[in-house]
Amino acid sequence: MPQVFPRWTNVGSKMSIFGVLTSLALVTWASMVYVQSSYGTNAGLRLVQPVPFSHQHHVGGLGIDCRYCHTSVEQSVFAGMPETKTCMNCHSQIWVGSEMLRPVRESYATDRSIAWERVYNTPGFVYFAHHIHVQKGIGCSSCHGRIDRMAFTEQAASLLMEWCLECHRDPASQIRPRPEVFNMDYRVPTNQRELGEKLVAEYDVRDPQQLTSCSTCHR
Repeated sequence: MPQVFPRWTNVGSKMSIFGVLTSLALVTWASMVYVQSSYGTNAGLRLVQPVPFSHQHHVGGLGIDCRYCHTSVEQSVFAGMPETKTCMNCHSQIWVGSEMLRPVRESYATDRSIAWERVYNTPGFVYFAHHIHVQKGIGCSSCHGRIDRMAFTEQAASLLMEWCLECHRDPASQIRPRPEVFNMDYRVPTNQRELGEKLVAEYDVRDPQQLTSCSTCHR
């Protein structure tokens, strides 16, 4: 029986298989790089907000405590967004004619919430509770970075699972005394290991095996 296909098709078929496998490997590698990059995680991204609110000014400059605006951070899963009347406690007296604050005044007058763009947005399949972390001695800056130095709020951490697990595997390296949770100028002491292990026991922090269990964050 005569040969149907020329001999070079054998080489071509092998090369095509090799090319497909190589392409799949490259696509997988590129996808992993993208997911972990700032483009995939939104880390460092500054969103355009209806009002250019500055934590650097309010927290760093004026010294306003986080809990003044985020009132539920110690008792609730969500830190809470301040009501417009919280803003107006001050801005009914200062910068009353500022064009930049016009959306704030309109929100207060119409009782309609300001449509803020969400900066930190954990996936729907992830459970995160602010009050648990606060009660266990995890500082605001541990996740949000030096928010008091941000003229415009940006996501400081990647929020990737590996970032969460880094702390959950060794909470003693991150934990701080509860009175220091909201202190932006907190410095990690030289005896952090000794202090951390003591606070882990005092605050009844779960062991790493429980903290890294799938059901802890994925419920």
